Amino acid sequence: MNLPHPLERTLVIRAPRAVVFRFFTDSARFARWWGEGSSIRAEVGGEVRIRYPNGIVALGAVTAVDADRSIAFTYGYESTQPELPAGSSLVTITLDDHPDGTLLQLRHDLPGEQLRDAHVPGWRFQLSQFANVVADEAMAAAADTCDRWFEAWAEADAARRGELLAACTTDDVTMQDRWACLTGRGELSAHIAGTHHHMPGVVMKRNGDVRRCQGTALVEWAASASDGRQLGRGTNVVRFAADGRIAGVVGLHG
Repeated sequence: MNLPHPLERTLVIRAPRAVVFRFFTDSARFARWWGEGSSIRAEVGGEVRIRYPNGIVALGAVTAVDADRSIAFTYGYESTQPELPAGSSLVTITLDDHPDGTLLQLRHDLPGEQLRDAHVPGWRFQLSQFANVVADEAMAAAADTCDRWFEAWAEADAARRGELLAACTTDDVTMQDRWACLTGRGELSAHIAGTHHHMPGVVMKRNGDVRRCQGTALVEWAASASDGRQLGRGTNVVRFAADGRIAGVVGLHG
């Protein structure tokens, strides 16, 4: 399909490439970021049906698939916009590995300059929706991961603490607060050991739900002594890696 007016957009999704690609091959996931009733059959010639929440329907067909790397499909409207009928434009999605997850590149080839410009805000919104629904799945265990973080801080045994940190943090995890500016799991574990030496019996626990957007979360916590007395509280700003483990924490006290 030779169309003269391309629309291009790129963004980084905080999830592995295979996870991102599922949302172009599974109709239930496809509908999460388009609207209920949307579907896709991810093989050449397979139907693409997009039903927007306002009832507008776009139709097309898959023209190319490279598993976990790219998909292309035609796109146009069922009846509401005769200037872009079903199948009369081409959408190509390409996925590449990125240090923070997956780099998504969109190209939408359209027959007219005004049509191209009219679709810019729509794709800006739709891909923002996409980034969030993918991250919702990729980071579904965020609360449990944060709980493992606090469990590691309460663990005096170095070997067990190392196991907990390995399960919930990346090798190069960073930690910053008023008393720490750390890089690496080993340095973090040593810092935790120091807190046990200077503040024996102190335990931190998550206080309330994890508030998360894509790969960043706000986690409230409370610290208490061994006799249950509350010693302090604060908020951790948590940055997650694409695999769901904690890549960085900034701790705000008070």
